[in-house]
Amino acid sequence: MQPARDPAAEAEIGSLMALVTEVRRFRSHQDLRPGQPVPAVLGGIGGTPLAAHEGAIRSLLRLTAPSDGFTPTASLDAEGVTVELDSAAAIDVAAERRRMEKDLAAARKEADQAERKLANDAFLAKAPAGVVEATRHRRDAAHADIARISGRLAALGQGDA
Repeated sequence: MQPARDPAAEAEIGSLMALVTEVRRFRSHQDLRPGQPVPAVLGGIGGTPLAAHEGAIRSLLRLTAPSDGFTPTASLDAEGVTVELDSAAAIDVAAERRRMEKDLAAARKEADQAERKLANDAFLAKAPAGVVEATRHRRDAAHADIARISGRLAALGQGDA
């Protein structure tokens, strides 16, 4: 005998899982640590089946209630809920900027080293094809890192530095 199925409950839990997954993915892209509390508003949740799960959602995602002066710096829509986050309250902007500038300098150095090797005819003539290909891959990865970090630095703004 198979257990009874409740399609409405399955859909509700699926929606809950999808919301949690989307917010976690978003937090990861914003470099917010998973356990780091972030003030948030869950707009429109009252009109969804997820309203009964708001406490669990906040707990799973480490979302705190917004305080006076709450200013959302980022938002995303998932499962009929608009999640507005104040990530500025969760990070030290000056420290994050310093960390990203250090990462950017390392990526630029890596790209420069790879470019110099690839511009050296003696290297290209003597190095095995695998080594040349690995150097090209390192160069391309460094350029991708430079673009990603530069974009994040621009999005971060000046902060309190």
